[in-house]
Amino acid sequence: MNVWGITHRGMVREQNQDAFACRTLPDGRIIALVCDGMGGARAGNIASTMAVELFMEEFLSRKEDESDRVRMERAASRANDEVFHRSNVDMECSGMGTTLVAALAGPHETVILNEGDSRAYHVVEGGIVRVTRDHSLVEDLVERGELTPDQARTHPHKNLITRALGADPELRADLFRQKLNEGDFLLLCSDGLSNVVSEQEILYEVIHGGEACTCCRRLLEIALHRGAPDNVTAVLIQYE
Repeated sequence: MNVWGITHRGMVREQNQDAFACRTLPDGRIIALVCDGMGGARAGNIASTMAVELFMEEFLSRKEDESDRVRMERAASRANDEVFHRSNVDMECSGMGTTLVAALAGPHETVILNEGDSRAYHVVEGGIVRVTRDHSLVEDLVERGELTPDQARTHPHKNLITRALGADPELRADLFRQKLNEGDFLLLCSDGLSNVVSEQEILYEVIHGGEACTCCRRLLEIALHRGAPDNVTAVLIQYE
């Protein structure tokens, strides 16, 4: 398996409040995550950076006989605890939080955990499927039939999320198990990408746009060309 990642502050924001990490483990599997912070000019950056660093630190300290699910949930819970605590003791960080989408990618199954509206997409030759569900106001409206997916993309409240890591003392993240085969891809991204680049465009760039190693850069360039009003982050995992 291979993995690549990229992040950029975009064309409007003064600071990049996204953060990501990816690593190939000794057993050949890949751990990767993307966080999109919120909570003011300084605090959003602190929340996302803390979450990425704490998640990776806790995940890599694997306990004996621990399942992949428990390992992912433990890492996310540690990050949630620390971000929540910091937001309550540091006045400059009051109310901060971050989205989180993380994937432990193996040869037979990938475990994906998410909180907020950063996404995971499963991309194959024949199509693209969003694995995660956004924890957002517009996603709830779409599920109730009050908005179409196209309307949700341009809705004035599309950035209002209903869950965030660090917002509550206990994490309520969703967890998914996804089977991936040789030739498949998994894309993790912040909403700075998914809000301006369509799923069909993502599919084209991943499968047909060029070499996999340049895909994240190409997706970023599309977002920048369209004004990139938000920070943009993408991590691509390739199954070989």
